Formats: sequence, C-alpha cells, structure tokens
Amino acid sequence: MGKLPSTILRRPSLAAAGLSSPAVPQTAATASLRPALPTTPCTRSQAQAGPARHASFVARPRRPYTFTQLVQLSDGSTFTVRTTSPAALYKSAKDSRNHILWQPSEKSLRNLEVDEAGKLAAFRERYGNAWNLEAPGAPAQEAEQQQQQREKDAAAKEGEVQKEADSDKKQPQAQAGRAAEPAATQLEDQFDSLVDLISMYATEDKNIAGGLSAKDQARKDKSGKRK
Repeated sequence: MGKLPSTILRRPSLAAAGLSSPAVPQTAATASLRPALPTTPCTRSQAQAGPARHASFVARPRRPYTFTQLVQLSDGSTFTVRTTSPAALYKSAKDSRNHILWQPSEKSLRNLEVDEAGKLAAFRERYGNAWNLEAPGAPAQEAEQQQQQREKDAAAKEGEVQKEADSDKKQPQAQAGRAAEPAATQLEDQFDSLVDLISMYATEDKNIAGGLSAKDQARKDKSGKRK
C-alpha cells in the first residue's frame, strides 16, 4: 500500500482543539462529548442581588385646554367664560331671566326707575306684565269688555244692597259694609289695576234701581227717628 496523501488532514482531538484551534463551532457532536456540569437552582434573592428602583405613579392634576367662550342669556346680555368647549358662542335656552319663578333680588331690579341696565324692563316686555300696574299692550276691545262687565257687576250688587236696605232699615252699618264689597272683590282680582279702583271712587255711582242709595237711606232713617 502506498502512503496517504498529505493533503488529507486528520480529525483534530479535543486536547488539540482546546489548545491550538482558536474557535470551533459547537455542534451536536461536540456538545455530546462535553461532560455535564452540576447545576444549582437560582433563587430570587440571588437574582436581585443588586439595588432596583421601579417606576411609581405620580398623580398630577389634569389640565385640559380651555377656550374663551361668549355666553348669551335670553335677555341679550353676554359674558365671557373659560370652558373646554371650542364653540365661540353659547346661547343659553334656560336661565334666570326667562324662568317662570324668577324674581329680582337686587334692589336695582325692583323698580323700573332704578333699573339702569334695563333687565327688569326687558323681562316684563318679553314675558308679560299682568302683575304690573298697567298693561300698555292690552287691546281696546278687551278693555271695553272688562269695563262693561264691571259696570254690570256693580249695578247688580247695588240692586241687592238697595233691596236689603228696604227690607232691613235698622242696620245701616251692615249696608255700608255690603256696599263696599265691590271694592274688596276688585282688590282680590290680581289682573285689575289700581287706576280703575281709584276712578270708581272718584265717579258717583248712579242709582240704576230707582231707589235711594245706602247713604241717603241711612240719613232718612236718622231723621225719622228724631221726629
């Protein structure tokens, strides 16, 4: 037999690989040849041997972006406020100006003469002023009908007073009290104005029934007793 060619290299041994070869890739064959080293279980205390500082939650106030908004009330007055809404104008549909139970608490809003800003005047003009002294926007027909109704009521009550005066002549004070009942009923009516009440006292009540009035009947009774 001839000699082996020198170009074919021998398989390197483990000792020669550890000393001479700089780096040999680890394969399944080499891994199986290595002796198994004894392993010890790693505890948590050994893993966290060094100091550790985890992040903590720091509560900070939320500051959302705010816009300058113009708020318009029902009477037309406006004011600015800082809100999170991006709308430039906000029209209030319900506020203290158009609420049914709204009553002015400031002294400047209790009288029209002192109402410099015109808030009370605007409120009365928009939501009615039946509780005021005079309603300037009332129609003429309604005023005439109310006047006729008052005259009919006064005539009917005057007739009742006259009948009572004829039947009972010994109670002039009671008759005077009954004669003053129309004035009391007008005071109780919240929609009647004070001007009508004053004008009723200023004019003389005509005796429609044809008899004597309560005052004349009282004088006649007194003169009869003296005789």
